[in-house]
Amino acid sequence: MKLSGADILIACLKEQGVDTIFGYPGGCVLDIYDAIYRDGSLKHILTAHEQGAAHAADGYARVAGKTGVCIATSGPGATNLVTGIATAYMDSIPLVAITGNVTVSNLGRDSFQEVDIAGITMPVTKHNYIVKNVADLAETIREAFYIANSGRKGPVLIDIPKNLQTETTEFTPAAPAAYAPKPVQESALKEIAEVISSAKRPLIITGGGAISADASDNILKLADLIQSPVCATLMGLGAFPASDERFLGLVGMHGTYASAKAFQRADVLIVCGMRFSDRVAGDRTKFHENKKIIQFDIDAAEIDKNVKADYSVMADVNETLKTLLPLLHSTEHKDWQKEVAAYKEYEKAHRASPSAKTILEAVRSFTDAETPVATDVGQHQMWTAQYYPFERPRTFVSSGGLGTMGYGMGAAIGACIGRGRKTILATGDGSFHMNLNELCTAVTYNLPLVILLFNNNTLGMVRQWQTLFYGKRYSQTTLNRKTDYVKLAEAFGAKGFILDCPENAEKILSLAFAEEGPVLIDCKIGTDEKVLPMIAPGKSFDSIITKI
Repeated sequence: MKLSGADILIACLKEQGVDTIFGYPGGCVLDIYDAIYRDGSLKHILTAHEQGAAHAADGYARVAGKTGVCIATSGPGATNLVTGIATAYMDSIPLVAITGNVTVSNLGRDSFQEVDIAGITMPVTKHNYIVKNVADLAETIREAFYIANSGRKGPVLIDIPKNLQTETTEFTPAAPAAYAPKPVQESALKEIAEVISSAKRPLIITGGGAISADASDNILKLADLIQSPVCATLMGLGAFPASDERFLGLVGMHGTYASAKAFQRADVLIVCGMRFSDRVAGDRTKFHENKKIIQFDIDAAEIDKNVKADYSVMADVNETLKTLLPLLHSTEHKDWQKEVAAYKEYEKAHRASPSAKTILEAVRSFTDAETPVATDVGQHQMWTAQYYPFERPRTFVSSGGLGTMGYGMGAAIGACIGRGRKTILATGDGSFHMNLNELCTAVTYNLPLVILLFNNNTLGMVRQWQTLFYGKRYSQTTLNRKTDYVKLAEAFGAKGFILDCPENAEKILSLAFAEEGPVLIDCKIGTDEKVLPMIAPGKSFDSIITKI
């Protein structure tokens, strides 16, 4: 049968199992939007800004375990997607961004709202396409989805010139190409199994790759078998239940004291889908002191890139663990367990207790293990990672690699729709001002979204660095905004509350969680509250700052 390019796009999206699209219409995607209207079966979420659409598609993908989809028109519409695409790229999130462009005959002529979006996004996509023949469109879309959701996942962009959206060609339906990770050969793991079995102080570290590979169950089995403590990078939170006594929490620059000490003392590190970023690794020159490193990662580019591994397997983390587990025998490591338990007890006795801790611990009594929690970027992000107990994978939604302020509202909207249940957004007054326009989207769709706005009247994380490393010269970090957040929420059509004392958290939260639609809680916290512990940038794990 013959279909127009726009109708082919809709048919292919449905083939790929897409049910929700985030986007914003414009001149060069009008035919696509007309096809969406005529089809009527796809849910389209109209955001306030194209960047919000990209972040929403990202948040949707993270919680749903599916490929997110966003649409924007040419020129500024397309360029507004770039930060969202880069965010997904840094965190290996499967995303297909669809942009319109001027007609093929007008490409390269500086036409109205023309931009080379493929050239712009080349460094931050797994692949991208400019489709110039309608006969190639269906196969291009199918290939884009396969690339986005296979191997190390990531964003793909498809740029579709306007004339291709109306031109027709023969279309033959096809099932999505199935992706199955290759099984790992036992021979590749025998020596690694021997190293793990002979370890005296093993430590498992979960990264974002563990969640992407759905490896949580096998990581739990591995920890049970070898009685190893477990810590997580920011992107790996939720891969191992926080309630398990072996879980040490976040590792890295703002990781827990217990995870830092265990990281330093372990004789074997079993690294599952973690790339040793600078925020995790610190001083990489000291990594091999008295320890062996075993790295499991699906991307060859990450093996030995930042830290040289003694042993490595380039494969899907879950497939690797499936093959590894039968090669291991049960071990206890009682002395190591006692040592790690002592670190945790020390931390309980000496850990700072910021207002955010009280609030986040109170929030947990209103949520369950499957509640999605999104964040923006800054102190509130680290407090959430430190104090909110993530039990299940795909419940923590945060920009790890790019550190995108303004990510939160869009991502929370996508997560709320992707999970279909009440969702939490932790944000700060700095980040919230970058994306507050998307509150109108949450209200329009009456999303059950609870926004915790940690209001300290400053760019808190930057101020913290200015305190530590810049002689308390607070250049342009005191915000002095006059925003009345309760009135702002009400102006958008949401409900607003003030939480001016952490001791009132239970009372205010009970009112907020009773609401069905979006709620914003202005959480007043101290300007100089810090995220601690902290390891100074570029320093080793023995330089833990526990108080200032």
